[in-house]
Amino acid sequence: MSHFSTVKTELRHRLPLLEALRDLGHAPTEGPSLVSGYQGQSVEADVAVPLADGPDIGFRFNAQTGAYELVADLALWKQPVPIERFLAQLTQRYALRTILQASTEEGFVVSEQQQGVDGSIELVVSRWDA
Repeated sequence: MSHFSTVKTELRHRLPLLEALRDLGHAPTEGPSLVSGYQGQSVEADVAVPLADGPDIGFRFNAQTGAYELVADLALWKQPVPIERFLAQLTQRYALRTILQASTEEGFVVSEQQQGVDGSIELVVSRWDA
């Protein structure tokens, strides 16, 4: 029998989380949603990611930690990458989105962005001061 697991993360802001999920090819939905699991079991999440090839995943905001937690039935995980790799990819895209947002707010523009063969991302931002 499967059950839902909760995985702590350092993902603190909703918008970069949504953008990171979209970057990875998912279509997240906002607002209280039910995330399905084993034999129709469900749990409520603040961000839901319906998956065609397995149970849904969700993210629920934990006010005590100030971060979103991943909620999913991990025993039924059927994604092309293990959950640890998925979270690493999501965290990397979240960090990129957070940096891009902060850079834009400070008046910087991205002049170069490259993805390394090892998966790393290199950004060059610039700003012209008068």
